Amino acid sequence: MPNTSIKRTVKSNPSPKSSTANKSSSAGKSNSSSKGNSVSRTAVSSRPGTMNKSNGNGQKSNGMNPRTGTPVSARKNTPSSDNSQLEKFFHDQLKDLYWAEKHLVKALPKMQKAATTDDLKLAIEEHTSQTQEQITRLEQVFQLMGQKVQAKKCEAMEGLIKEGESAVEDTQKGSMTRDVAIIMSAQKVEHYEIASYGTLVQLAETMGNTKVAELLQATLEEEKQTDQNLSALAENNINWEAESEEEEEEPMEDDEDDDEEEDDE
Repeated sequence: MPNTSIKRTVKSNPSPKSSTANKSSSAGKSNSSSKGNSVSRTAVSSRPGTMNKSNGNGQKSNGMNPRTGTPVSARKNTPSSDNSQLEKFFHDQLKDLYWAEKHLVKALPKMQKAATTDDLKLAIEEHTSQTQEQITRLEQVFQLMGQKVQAKKCEAMEGLIKEGESAVEDTQKGSMTRDVAIIMSAQKVEHYEIASYGTLVQLAETMGNTKVAELLQATLEEEKQTDQNLSALAENNINWEAESEEEEEEPMEDDEDDDEEEDDE
């Protein structure tokens, strides 16, 4: 029994030296851990191009999209810098569209005059007025972006306008087939504009220019509606009437040659 008492006393009262040693050892481990963490954090933060931002899930991001592995823009939903390559491209395309609309508004009255049906004439007249408003919107976009209103030759629109003029020349005056050709040419223009405005709307949103995007979106909706109106005109009436038209006979070239020979004699 006495021996048991002594053993219990020893267990319940550790020596001061042992306690001090334990504390010292614990402190050493703590300092070592702290130093290790400090070094680790320094190594991570010193990597070039890394950003300690939260990815929205409570995790740290290194500046890369965890899903796609692509860099995440630090200027998301904020206006882009004037020195941005994307902004310069945007301005270039804006000038291109401005030239296109300015020249289209001159070409449309010629198409209207050449059209056969009153419905098509009216549709072109309405879109001419619309195009004037679209030009004004583009000028507002230039101003919102702090840029000079400027046009750059649009090779695509120039080609589409020339193609439309050729379509009129190649079809008979007063025929429904000519209206078919005019509608086809006009829709080619609309599809080009829909693609152009659609892209610029998305780019404006990407650069954080909400007001610019809204102005361009208004024009985009008008272009889509015009395209639908032209389709309705063609499908409900004009195409069917054109299908029943017979081609008029052209003067025979042989007769003209004979007349020239008689004159020579």
